[in-house]
Amino acid sequence: MIDEKDITQQSTEEENTNTSSEKKEELTIESLQKEIEEHKDKYLRLYADFENLRKRTAKEKLEYIKSASEELMASLLPILDDLERAQQSYKQNKNTDAFEEGIQLIYQKFFKTLEQRGLKLMTSKGELFNAEIHEAITQTPVADDQQKGKIVDELEKGYYLHDKVIRFAKVVIGN
Repeated sequence: MIDEKDITQQSTEEENTNTSSEKKEELTIESLQKEIEEHKDKYLRLYADFENLRKRTAKEKLEYIKSASEELMASLLPILDDLERAQQSYKQNKNTDAFEEGIQLIYQKFFKTLEQRGLKLMTSKGELFNAEIHEAITQTPVADDQQKGKIVDELEKGYYLHDKVIRFAKVVIGN
């Protein structure tokens, strides 16, 4: 026979088991919610750090571009000074030979300064036409078959900056 005492004890054990499993579920839910909040916080902080990095990088890039052009301008200022002196000298003396020589020296100084910054002149005349570096303006008939497809005249010089074409040479092609 079943004792009333046994039944009471069984029901108490069942209640304790149910209560303990409910507490475990509550603890599990609470801990999971806490973990979710921690992950959200980490995510927001990481996102904010990324946005700050992106903004800082963009700002640094703009500053770098500004400083690069500043260096170039500073290196061109002596040439501007030379041009001003040549202009004043010509107004006073009207000596065309000296003025011409002065302009030639200023041109050489200017080109040398640009070369030091990475500018290279493109040689085109007599070369085969290359659409990647040349821009054909027109074609002209040539008597020599060897000149066909080659550049016979250069209307505007082309330039490289550190092996990158910054201006295509405008040329006339033999046909």
